[in-house]
Amino acid sequence: MTHVEVPGAMPTPDHERRDDLGRLVAVSWHGDGDGQASGPPRWLVAVDGSACSLRAVTMVASLAAGDQGAGVDLVHVQPWLNKEAAEAELARRGWQVTAQARQALDAASISWRLHVLMGEGAPEIANLADALESRGIAIGSRGLTATESLLLGSVAYRLVHLARAPVLLVR
Repeated sequence: MTHVEVPGAMPTPDHERRDDLGRLVAVSWHGDGDGQASGPPRWLVAVDGSACSLRAVTMVASLAAGDQGAGVDLVHVQPWLNKEAAEAELARRGWQVTAQARQALDAASISWRLHVLMGEGAPEIANLADALESRGIAIGSRGLTATESLLLGSVAYRLVHLARAPVLLVR
């Protein structure tokens, strides 16, 4: 998907989801018609704006380049926000954090869809991969030790244990 971007401008999301309280909990931008999967199964790449997540995008772009018509789903998960903050910030933060990832995919001529969710990282990513029937999940890893992962709660570590799809850890 290629959006014509005006610096600082964010297009209106194609889809929003709200919880039972009416709080915005998910937004997405779809460039493939109605957002349904088409063509070969797509990789899901978790993006948090870090260099590790950008390396995961680059790795998946090289894998997808070999598949005719392949695209990539990007996901960014924000921690829980109150209702007012979610309305004002969820989409904007996700759009900003994923800018480099979207630009890298555009440069490689790979279509992308962006999903910005609110919640706990690993379960949200695993659930989205299931819902999208993703080929696999790619996530950057900072290479924490087992103790650091336990204490800091590594999303990549938890995702490996929660996901049903294959998980590609990229350092």
